[in-house]
Order: sequence, then structure tokens, then C-alpha cells
Amino acid sequence: MPEQSLSLPPRRADADFVRMIEGYSLTTAEILYRMPDHPLLLQTYLWQDYDQAPYFPVLKRFLAFWERSLDGRLHQVTVVSSRLVRPCELRVAQSLAWLH
Repeated sequence: MPEQSLSLPPRRADADFVRMIEGYSLTTAEILYRMPDHPLLLQTYLWQDYDQAPYFPVLKRFLAFWERSLDGRLHQVTVVSSRLVRPCELRVAQSLAWLH
């Protein structure tokens, strides 16, 4: 009887991990905006996505969408970005050993 080989599908890296290797980092923006019905009151919106510091093209696209499509006028945007994985933190293993 011939042996059956199990072929596993090729493993792919997580898309968010690949983006971090490409220079993206987790970015959080606290957006203060004026409520459309009560312009003296401010409301907070938290936005979070992977973006490239220091230019933040993804955040800029979101804010452009906000100004174009939403009624609440922007008051203040505070941005915090943290690189979770940097290319310099990755090293290629020089050897591999198995223990039982």
C-alpha cells in the first residue's frame, strides 16, 4: 500500500505583520470635533489603524473623508504612533536545534 503524504497549504504571514515590516506602525488618533447640533460641545472619536509615521497618509485620507462627508467640524487631532516591530529587531537564526 503506497504511503499517503499530507500536503499542508503554504503558510502566509499575517497581513498586519507584513505591513509592520514595511514600515507601518500602529497609530492612534484622538479626534475632537464639534457636535453639529450643538457647536459649543466637543465630542471625542478614537481612530486606530496602521500608518506610516511621520507623514501619516492613512490618517490624512481619513481626515479628508471626515471633512468631506461628515457634519461634525474638526477641532483638534492628537496623534500617537508606536512601532511594534521594527526591521532592525528581526534577526535570521544562525542555527536550529531540537531537544526531544
